[in-house]
Amino acid sequence: MDQNRETISDLVKIDGVTTTLTLTYAGKLSWNDGDSQRSLTIEKEVLGFSIQGSRIFLKTIVEKSDGSCCVGGKGALVRKSFAFEPLSESSLQLWSNMIRQKLDSLAGRPKKLLVLVNPFGGRKSALKIFAADVKPLLDDANILFTMQETTHQLHAKQIASKIDLSMYDGIVCVSGDGILVEVVNGLMERDDWESAIRMPLGVVPAGTGNGMAKSLLDTVGQPCTALYAVLAIIRGHRRSLDVATILQGDTRFYSVLMLAWGLVADIDIESEKFRWMGSARMDFYALLRIIHLRTYNGQLYFLPAPGYEAFGNKIGGQSFECVGDSCTHRPNQGVPIKIQQHGNRHSSIDLQNLNWKKIDGPFVSVWLHNVPWASEDTMAAPDAKFADGYLDLIIMRTCSKLSLLALMIELNNGNHVKSPDVLYLKVKAFILEPGSRTADPSREGIIDSDGEVLARGKGAYKCKQKSLMTYGKLQITVDQGLATLFSPI
Repeated sequence: MDQNRETISDLVKIDGVTTTLTLTYAGKLSWNDGDSQRSLTIEKEVLGFSIQGSRIFLKTIVEKSDGSCCVGGKGALVRKSFAFEPLSESSLQLWSNMIRQKLDSLAGRPKKLLVLVNPFGGRKSALKIFAADVKPLLDDANILFTMQETTHQLHAKQIASKIDLSMYDGIVCVSGDGILVEVVNGLMERDDWESAIRMPLGVVPAGTGNGMAKSLLDTVGQPCTALYAVLAIIRGHRRSLDVATILQGDTRFYSVLMLAWGLVADIDIESEKFRWMGSARMDFYALLRIIHLRTYNGQLYFLPAPGYEAFGNKIGGQSFECVGDSCTHRPNQGVPIKIQQHGNRHSSIDLQNLNWKKIDGPFVSVWLHNVPWASEDTMAAPDAKFADGYLDLIIMRTCSKLSLLALMIELNNGNHVKSPDVLYLKVKAFILEPGSRTADPSREGIIDSDGEVLARGKGAYKCKQKSLMTYGKLQITVDQGLATLFSPI
C-alpha cells in the first residue's frame, strides 16, 4: 500500500477483478472499471459503510446513469451499494479506518437523531415517507435514531420542552411545517432555552404546505422531496434561522414561517371545510373568496428595515416611557405603541429614536413572512432571507377582483410583489390592530401563524373555538439567527 498525506492506494478486488483503488486526501475514491475510470466522493456520494466478511460495502447515493432526469435537469438520485475486497486483513482494517475518518471529519454530520413523525398531517403519508426514504438513508449513513409518532396536537411541543437534548445531535420533523413550529415553541419554553434553540432541526416534507422544506431546498435548486431533505440532514450543513415572537399580553407564540390576516388567512383556515377536495381545496376556496371579496378595517405599525423608510406614514415623535417590563412609545399623533419586553426571551430592539410608521386600512390581505415559500407552490416573499433579522411584509389594501385573480396566479413565482396593488417591504418590528369587516362591522377575521389559528374574531369561521390569543392588538419582533436548521448548503 502507498500511503501519504495526499493519497492511499492499494490493490483490491472489485467484482472479482484485481485493480488499484485510490483514496485522495480530499476524499475522492477512484478505480479502473475495465476501460473506464470510476470515482466516488466521500462527502457528496458516500453515506456510510459496513464490513461483511472480507469485503467493505459503501452505501452511496448517486445519479442514475441511464439518462433519466429529475427537476432542475440533474440526474435522478438512487441508492447503490459499492463493494470492494482488500487483499489482506491489515488492509481491510486500514481501509475501514480511513473511510470512517473521512466520514467523521465532515463537519456537522449527526450521529444520533430524534425523529418526530406526524401520521395525521397533510396526506397522512408521513409514516410511508419515513419507511421509504428516511429510515433507509439514515441506516445507510450509520446514524442512530429514535423515532416517535406524534399522537395529538402540541405533542411535539411537549416532547421538545422535556427531552434530554444531550442525547441527540438534532431533531428531525417528518411532517408539514406544523411539527417544526411546535418543536421551536417547545424549545423556547425550556429553562435552558438559549442553548436548546440552537439544536439543529431537520425538516422532511410530508405535509400539505411544506414551506420550510421548499425554502431550504430551493436555495440550491433541488426538488422538494424527502430524499433531498434527508440528504441535507445527513451531510450536516447548517444555517441560522430568524425566530419571530408574537406577543399579546403575557401570551406568546414563536413563529418561523409566517403570519397572515385577511384574504390569505381566510383561505388557509376556512378552506378546511373542503378537505374532501384534497389539495384542490385551496384553489377552489381562493376563487370563492375573490368572488365574494372581503376587506377589513385596521391599522398596521411597523419599524422599517433600512432602505424601506419611504413606506407608510410617520406617526410622530420618538418619546418612550419605560415602566417595569414594558416601554410605551408615545407618538405625537395616533395611539401609543407599546413594546413589551419579556424576560430574557425578547428581541433586541433599540427603544430610542425609533422611526415607526403607520398604514391605515381597509386591507384585503396582510402577510408577514420569514422565508420565501409559504408552500411548495406559493413563493410569498421572494426576497426573504433565513437570517437577515427582518420579516417581509406583503400588504394588499385595495384591489379589483380581476387584478387580484391575476396576482394569485403569480404566487407560484413571486411576481405578485411587483404589482402596483401590493406593498412589499422588510420590517424589524410590527404591530397589528385588526378590525372588523368593512361591509359588516358585526363580523371580524382570523389571524393565522404557521398554520396555527392565533385568534378568531366575532362572527369568524369557528369563532366559538378557543384560540391562543384574542382578536386584538398583537406585536411581533424578530431575533436574528436564533434557531438552527439542517440545510443543503
